[in-house]
Amino acid sequence: MIEITQPITLDDFHKVLFEQESIKWSEGILAHVNKSFEFLKAFSENKVIYGVNTGFGPMAQYKINKEDQIQLQYNLIRSHAAGSGNYLEPIEVKSLMLARLNTLSIGKSGVHQSIFTTMTTLINKNITPIIYEHGGVGASGDLVQLAHLALVLIGEGNVLYKGEVLPTASVFEQENIQPIKIKGREGLGLINGTSVMTGIGIVNSIYARNLLNWSVFCGALLNEIVASYDDHYSEALNESKRHGGQADIAHIMRRHLRDSKTIKKREEHLFSETQEAVFKEKVQEYYSLRCIPQILGPVLDTIQQTEKILIEEVNSANDNPIVDVERQNVYHGGNFHGDYISLEMDKLKLVITKVSMLAERQLNYLLNSKINEKFPPFLNLGKLGLNFGMQGMQFTAVSTTAENQTLSNPMYVHSISNNNDNQDIVSMGTNAALITKKVIQNAHEVLAIELIALVQAVYLIEDEQKLSSVSKAQLKALQKIIPPFHGDEAKFPYIPQIINYIKTNQPYL
Repeated sequence: MIEITQPITLDDFHKVLFEQESIKWSEGILAHVNKSFEFLKAFSENKVIYGVNTGFGPMAQYKINKEDQIQLQYNLIRSHAAGSGNYLEPIEVKSLMLARLNTLSIGKSGVHQSIFTTMTTLINKNITPIIYEHGGVGASGDLVQLAHLALVLIGEGNVLYKGEVLPTASVFEQENIQPIKIKGREGLGLINGTSVMTGIGIVNSIYARNLLNWSVFCGALLNEIVASYDDHYSEALNESKRHGGQADIAHIMRRHLRDSKTIKKREEHLFSETQEAVFKEKVQEYYSLRCIPQILGPVLDTIQQTEKILIEEVNSANDNPIVDVERQNVYHGGNFHGDYISLEMDKLKLVITKVSMLAERQLNYLLNSKINEKFPPFLNLGKLGLNFGMQGMQFTAVSTTAENQTLSNPMYVHSISNNNDNQDIVSMGTNAALITKKVIQNAHEVLAIELIALVQAVYLIEDEQKLSSVSKAQLKALQKIIPPFHGDEAKFPYIPQIINYIKTNQPYL
């Protein structure tokens, strides 16, 4: 079990989401939350505070009588639980719950600490509130999706429990979980924030970094298999361009290939005298082999920036109004607006689409015998004409890459005014995060097909033992899943197997 402290880190999220660590909150955090609650309760006795004694959104001009203020919060939750479409995945829901709790733990929302008891129990027991993909415009927070979370916390709605969708009330009774009792502004405090887009975004960023690592592995192995030159990932060349991501990618490639016996050293070829008028051997490789540091460097830089923004957001008070105990005041504004996350998700899906494009081009290089001049068409280990090798899989990779290219149009600039024009410019951050999720899923498919092709290429070469120790170690694991395709068989079962492998394993680098 880990104790969550401020600020929360990406590593904390990884432990909870991927290592199934349980969580608890320090007494200091809970005391701070309680202090904020008590201050707001007293402060709002004789003042107009949005969402405590007023209506919501364009109805904020309506004063709410004291006897109706608790019912107001329940009404808000129930009225906004209006999502539709597919369910969010359990890992995304767990991520957004942790994100919401961490935001509330800052003590600037004025909510009661009982929220922490119930929601932490859901996280630790893997009870997943049913939350729908469609409903968030990402401006006054992820109102609709977070309302479905709040609905579960008050004991209503449905949850996913041990593989079944069940009424929350029955699961709470079975697990002896007490629904929260609204005591102040818990309805608004729960739904008024960016925690859905941020929670999904954190899952996206973790998968994106893993995809990048596999893309670097594939690129290095491809260069090795076809006996490329070493200078395009050399320190001398890459340090002459002043981008950190490019230098890092080149460094990883050098580390991967340091003991390879197939890579050609440029100094042994570049200055050799020759009488040839036309060189039989290419002087330099195609861009998909030669420009890997320059292509994947921006991907790494973007992922790092996205991680920075996500963690800043999850450690921010993205609520309205903001309760400031230290200044003894309440501030009304728009911290719930999701532009930071929306923009980062759009940037992330752009670079992951580029990862899938690079994988598809490297796959094409492997499959086209006229380009690589090394392997039979489509890496065919059988009889040419009778057998088809990887021909069918290429169609899938091309189709999926094309979909990513279309999905990469930005959501950040697709604002639509709503809420009686109260929300006259919105972020669409949750949509951006969900489309990025789809792009990442597609990229897994393309990378899986490239990996399958690389393994087939290794089966075709005669000098496998000359490959680097990193390549040989990783290939040993991959070849347990991917056999040589001597004959024709249905190949679709191999794609999800490799996707599962690369999602749950880091490559040897």
